[in-house]
Amino acid sequence: MRVLIQRVTKASVKVEGKTIGAITNGLLLLVGITHSDTEKDVKWLAKKILNLRIFEDDEGKMNRSLLDVGGSILSVSQFTLYGDARKGNRPGFGQAAPPEEAQKTYAMFVDSLKQTGKVIVETGKFAAYMQVELINDGPVTLLLESPPVD
Repeated sequence: MRVLIQRVTKASVKVEGKTIGAITNGLLLLVGITHSDTEKDVKWLAKKILNLRIFEDDEGKMNRSLLDVGGSILSVSQFTLYGDARKGNRPGFGQAAPPEEAQKTYAMFVDSLKQTGKVIVETGKFAAYMQVELINDGPVTLLLESPPVD
């Protein structure tokens, strides 16, 4: 899995002109699924994201997590995170999981984020054409990838 994390003051996602998910003060997650992703990858990334200390404390240091600040998540599936454009000018998406497999793994990921009961999690619509708007806070943008190195 690959998750592009953006700390935001607000973010929203629209499908066919209608807002289907929106948050303030939290994280926008763009989530890519590959063939080899497992429940272990899902749980590791969800835990890492919820506890990642990328919000500022009273001294201006990144020392607080999403759970610490009571932030929200907007999670959007994005198979193009597995686009490979090293050869030619059109990216190939052979590393992205097929839609049926990716949808199950993505749903498992969203459920893992919701399990704490402490975080509001909004989502886009899987496999839909979406428009995402955000105000990146900082800006702070990180890329996490599994599997973690043991």
